[in-house]
Order: sequence, then C-alpha cells, then structure tokens
Amino acid sequence: MGKFEIVKRKNGEFQYNLRAANSEIILTSEGYIAKASCKKGIESVKKNSSMIEQFESKKAKNGKFYFNLKAANGQIVGTSEMYESETARDNGIASVQKNAPDAKVVDLTFDK
Repeated sequence: MGKFEIVKRKNGEFQYNLRAANSEIILTSEGYIAKASCKKGIESVKKNSSMIEQFESKKAKNGKFYFNLKAANGQIVGTSEMYESETARDNGIASVQKNAPDAKVVDLTFDK
C-alpha cells in the first residue's frame, strides 16, 4: 500500500510525496505555507485520483514524459517524476490511481 509523506522544504514550505508500495515517489505536491493546506492537497489527491479525466499527460521540452493530477477546479494538486516513455508515464498514472485512495499519511515534520 502507498503512503503520503509530509515533509518540510528548506524554505519552510510543506509538501507531500506519494510513495508506492515499493517506496518510489510517484507524485509530488507544490509547496504549501501551511501544513493544513498540504493536508487538504492530500485529500484532493485521494478524491481525484480515481477519475482518469483528472490526469493530464504531458511531454517536457527535453522529450521526457510526465503527468499532473488536477482537482475539480482545475488546480494542479500533484506532479509526477519524469519518465523515459509514454508507457512508463501511463504506468505511473495507474500507480497513483491504485495507491492514493487508501494511502496512509505520515507526517515527517516536527511542526504539529
């Protein structure tokens, strides 16, 4: 089963990483000033990851592939790593769909 890890960036912002069962990071958030906002982002991923239409498949200028997961309002709530192929990217989307809905949340920050 996957898990969300809440971490604190060097600039003081919070972000989450969704890790698959094999511990690979499959989705990363933007930076959030408040931890509560970061937690809301996680809830949005859990909700929207079951809907394939919320995933936006992209190709970077360097030729690699990635995807964004969007909330119902169109805001990006998570971005994948870069993949070498479209197939690998699509497998990443499937992994988010499989792991996100029931993933536990682990807070790795010292701020409560």
